[in-house]
Amino acid sequence: MRFLILMLILIVDLEGDFMKKIVFMGTPLYSVPVLDMLNKNYDVVLVVTQPDKEVGRKRVLTPCPCKSYALEHGIDVFSPFKIKEEYERILSYEPDLIVTCAYGQIIPSEVIYAPLYDTINVHASLLPKYRGGAPIHRAIMNGDKETGVTIMYTDPGMDTGDIITSRSVPILDNDTYDIISSKLSVLGAELLSSVLPLVFSGEVNREVQGDDYSIARIIKREDEHIDFNMDSVLVHNKIRGLSSVPCAYANLDGKPVKIILSSLEGCLFTDKDYGTVTRTSKDGIFVSCKDKEIKITKIQVSGKKPVLVKDYLNGAGNIVGKRFE
Repeated sequence: MRFLILMLILIVDLEGDFMKKIVFMGTPLYSVPVLDMLNKNYDVVLVVTQPDKEVGRKRVLTPCPCKSYALEHGIDVFSPFKIKEEYERILSYEPDLIVTCAYGQIIPSEVIYAPLYDTINVHASLLPKYRGGAPIHRAIMNGDKETGVTIMYTDPGMDTGDIITSRSVPILDNDTYDIISSKLSVLGAELLSSVLPLVFSGEVNREVQGDDYSIARIIKREDEHIDFNMDSVLVHNKIRGLSSVPCAYANLDGKPVKIILSSLEGCLFTDKDYGTVTRTSKDGIFVSCKDKEIKITKIQVSGKKPVLVKDYLNGAGNIVGKRFE
């Protein structure tokens, strides 16, 4: 009899957590695994995303990945242009918890502290390093050897809330933004899944962030331009850190060319002017940097789709001696 009672209590507890009402706030593909985990284990009553954006040459209005997921799974969606002015709808759902993951706007205090369990953020860095909107880009561009995910409480500052837990992953020499983003999105979902029962039971620990922090500012157009008058490692780091969103670029024959993938394998030291195409191979364009060449392996010419260099060279003719500026 006692065993049955204990089992009933356990079932009630599990159902209690399952019925916790959660509002999720996120936008890009990176956030979808976190949303998916929450949807499978809790009652996600609302998904808040950035508004639809015009995409492609035809400027087609397109929903973000999190909105698409919500619509496919029958979850209510809210996409305010300015959440500081349009947040009453979120409060009307009376959530037990709000979870944010790369949402893209500063959330007002009226929303942060409204839920019973406050608001928790899944952040793509090892805080307090890389607070801000581009932590994955900046970690790779800076040549870091590791990054990670931090689960934290949200406060009115920019990623300044108390840390609950974090976990690291290595950044390999040829890892791109897409590769690391994919790894961290899965890790974030796993880490949050392990933390939420502690949050709901009141057993979670909170660690105040230290003062030794850095800011990962949003990528601007000027950050995307490649200066080949730098060491090849730095150029390679920029290319892979911006691949494939928003992409590094340089101008060739006066037109911008997105440089999506690169490599340092087989590159030689050269005294050619920086940015000069020193040679080509069946799968690469070799360009001089401050110290030696870098090998470009995937590009996108303006108005065209991304292609491997071997396909580009089939129609480009001889480009040896030309210069990326």
